[in-house]
Amino acid sequence: MNQVNTTGRGLQANIPFEICERDEDINVRTQGWAITIWVLPYLERLLDAETFAELDAVQVDPEYGRHDTGNFLFLNLATEEVKFKIPPNKRRRFNREKLRRLLLRGVRDHVHWSKSLVDVVQQQPTSPHDSGGGGGGGVSAIMQDATSVSGSLLIGSEGTNSRTRRFLVPDGHENYQLPVRLVGVMLEMTEEQVAPMRYLDPLLFQGSHPTTGTYLWFSIVGVPDTNGTADTPSPVYHVQLMLSWLLKAPEDEIPESNDGRLEQMRIKADGLSSRFTRVIQGIPSTTPVAEIKLVDWVPPPQWDNRAGLVTLAGDAAHAMTMYRGEAANHGILDAYMLVQAIVSVCEGEKTQKEAIDTYEAELRSRTQSAVLLSREACLGAHDFHALNENSAVLKRRALPSMD
Repeated sequence: MNQVNTTGRGLQANIPFEICERDEDINVRTQGWAITIWVLPYLERLLDAETFAELDAVQVDPEYGRHDTGNFLFLNLATEEVKFKIPPNKRRRFNREKLRRLLLRGVRDHVHWSKSLVDVVQQQPTSPHDSGGGGGGGVSAIMQDATSVSGSLLIGSEGTNSRTRRFLVPDGHENYQLPVRLVGVMLEMTEEQVAPMRYLDPLLFQGSHPTTGTYLWFSIVGVPDTNGTADTPSPVYHVQLMLSWLLKAPEDEIPESNDGRLEQMRIKADGLSSRFTRVIQGIPSTTPVAEIKLVDWVPPPQWDNRAGLVTLAGDAAHAMTMYRGEAANHGILDAYMLVQAIVSVCEGEKTQKEAIDTYEAELRSRTQSAVLLSREACLGAHDFHALNENSAVLKRRALPSMD
């Protein structure tokens, strides 16, 4: 929902819009992951000054964020040696749930909850003059509850299993699943427990094992000052820990049961340095272990956008793995480019078809390579000895120039 909210924030001043969200309400997704945003100049242009200023408060650690150098470590998980220090970007690490709530402010009245898309219907123009170069007649989104919403443009931004994508690309909408399996947990850690991990980096780090290829991601999601535990008898840190590995044999598949997943994490941690195994072996047995499906989708050279009536954004347009931290950032870039396209139509500079065609051409040129680079990064992260400065998982993230 982040890129939908962001687009809404960019449009709310002048252009009517409605947001249909499949979740029941804002409280449904409470897993508390964090995301790194490095397209801050684009986000600043989309948000009003007050909201942008409040982004600091939804960082996972606002105090550290004010002095963050942007360095990103890749470690040898057996020895803890720094294999690479990824070149810095100006970035902010946000608590995803708090970011969603912040972006929802100002557009809340336009959000319709529990609306799952089941079909898209193109309306026919009532007269030859209705199209105006933009298809005319409008488009209707049919929801699972038998309601519908109609408008002049439908933006499908409903994630990796997008029904809008299926409508636009019926013969090529399926995701590609990578031969890699990933599980993740959210943990509460005391200052004493988290100190050995924050010693390596106060915010986040990643690495892989030189022999087994097991990959680990660790990041802070909340500190006592931001999660409400600072003034309690037991202040805690909220952290995100993920492990992944190449699928080489049937036993590499992720078990169905939570107990089985936790046991698999402990097995895959074999050979890691004691700093890491201590944390993984100490995960409480009641901790939910989530499987994250590693899939992607490269946007094809073209699709029929129905003369500019229907388009895609975010994971619906370019699903990618998390190994370069680019998915949310490209979603924000989509929102920025979409706002520019819609404004150009409203100001009479382009027809709707011209504007959406231009938007989609830029999206493809930007994200086709990004999806493949993230795929390469996912696979390469599990081959420690093959990593070098040119490896996809280590390459600096590049911003497109702003017009």
